[in-house]
Amino acid sequence: MLRPTLKEAGICLGALAVWLAVTILFIGFRPEHIFLAVLIGGLFFLGARSRKLIVALIPFIVFGISYDWMNLLPNYEVNPVDVRGLYETEKSLFGITTAAGLLTPNEFFAIHTSRVMDFMAGVFYLCWVPLPIFYGLWVYFSGKDYDYLRFALVFLLVNLIGFAGYYIHPAAPPWYVAIHGFEAVPGTPGEVAGLGRFDEMTGLTVFHGLYARNANVFAAMPSLHSAYTFVAFIYSFIIGSSRIWKTILGVVTLGIWFTAVYTSHHYIMDVAGGIFCTILAVLLFEQGLMRLSGFRKMLRRYAAYINQTKR
Repeated sequence: MLRPTLKEAGICLGALAVWLAVTILFIGFRPEHIFLAVLIGGLFFLGARSRKLIVALIPFIVFGISYDWMNLLPNYEVNPVDVRGLYETEKSLFGITTAAGLLTPNEFFAIHTSRVMDFMAGVFYLCWVPLPIFYGLWVYFSGKDYDYLRFALVFLLVNLIGFAGYYIHPAAPPWYVAIHGFEAVPGTPGEVAGLGRFDEMTGLTVFHGLYARNANVFAAMPSLHSAYTFVAFIYSFIIGSSRIWKTILGVVTLGIWFTAVYTSHHYIMDVAGGIFCTILAVLLFEQGLMRLSGFRKMLRRYAAYINQTKR
């Protein structure tokens, strides 16, 4: 069907209206909100193929909205921020003995950098969201609608678990301690930290632009940077993707784990937290939800709707 039904059109327009209203009223207007609304609405009404794609991307769209909507209630207003405790625990577990004393791995790397690692760190961190989404689209356009949905929904579940962790245990990143000490100050702007060396080397301002807009810096534990490509890596085996995909996702995942610590954006404990969130989400989905006949039926209907082979 080229045109959406009246019910489909109403759901799409209603959902976009609610999203824009809540976002603009309680978070603040940004031009990209209108751009995204027009893009989503345009693709939904353009034709059957593009409409199926938008519906298929709902898990990723919900991820983006939920991330933005965390600004409705900052996590540091819910629970105290852990600044010193995480730092001291990291040092006690993974501290490196040097002539200057016992250092966290972040502090050690801050004084032991290399241009090659700076460049690769930027390359790896640029992959953290785009690569999993590109992998998901590859699976989708390969005709594996059902497998794509399993991956996309687990990706969303990882985020929801991680976001809950941010509110349960707000935590400062390593660069915060290095710059501001152990006192948590709400509203502290984001910081590019070690990734700034990539911007300086390449003449780009990509990371400065990204982290300047980070409204809440107290969301370091768990490290969802460390989770996203790891989810894709796990599903490359579950789905049975090619060896090339497994290799790319495996290398990038390890690179992101290292980069998170090397650039002082996360402690090793944060990275472990992201890995834990990923494994937990996969187990909850595959060993929990997928054992429910009602959920499997819903998933099959969803897959049938977004099937690209149907007009």
